[in-house]
Amino acid sequence: MSSASEKPVEVKPEEKPTTDSKPVVKKPEEKPTTDSKPVVKKPEEKPTTDSKPVVKKPEEKPVELPAFEKSISDKIVEKFGDKVEVAFIKKDRVGINVSRENVHDVAEFIRDGLNYDHVESVSGVDYPQEKEIAVVYHIGSYTDPSLARQILVLSTRAQREENPIPGSDATKLPTLRDIFYSVEFHEREIFEMFGVYFEGHPDNRRLLLPEDWADLPPLRKDFTIKGR
Repeated sequence: MSSASEKPVEVKPEEKPTTDSKPVVKKPEEKPTTDSKPVVKKPEEKPTTDSKPVVKKPEEKPVELPAFEKSISDKIVEKFGDKVEVAFIKKDRVGINVSRENVHDVAEFIRDGLNYDHVESVSGVDYPQEKEIAVVYHIGSYTDPSLARQILVLSTRAQREENPIPGSDATKLPTLRDIFYSVEFHEREIFEMFGVYFEGHPDNRRLLLPEDWADLPPLRKDFTIKGR
């Protein structure tokens, strides 16, 4: 038997949640807003009508120079080096440019070393902007059969005076009369028509114009006929 002093054990009722404690509410999954747009892959760019296919240009083949004519120019270059300039090489023609200081030596080599024996013609070209007058000798050969069709064009230049006094100014070149006899009348004509005086020429008189001609040489580009 239990004694009167023992007390019965009280069972505490379960605690109910208070009004302050709120139930945990799961947030719904966020849906994409209207601002977020799906990523769209851009289609591959196709070539427009403006883009043209690259056309490869055919490779330029080196121009084959005529062998005989090139051999002539090679001999001149071998002899004089950078004192001469090869202007052109083509069938039956070779062009050589040379300064006034070296034109006599080159012409002598053309005669003695290459067998050219006469000058067929001499022409002049006026270059006012460059302040020069070119004298061009066309040289051939009667005696060498291999040169029968060949013309060697030898060109040199003289200083051009704005107010020329032919024979008394700086427009002068050495004559080739002692090398090629046939230039005698050609150089006289160049003298009176362009005003180029040839030093060492045996007869630098006028050929076509009167001796008292006092105007500009008539084939210079600044020559004008008075009254027109």
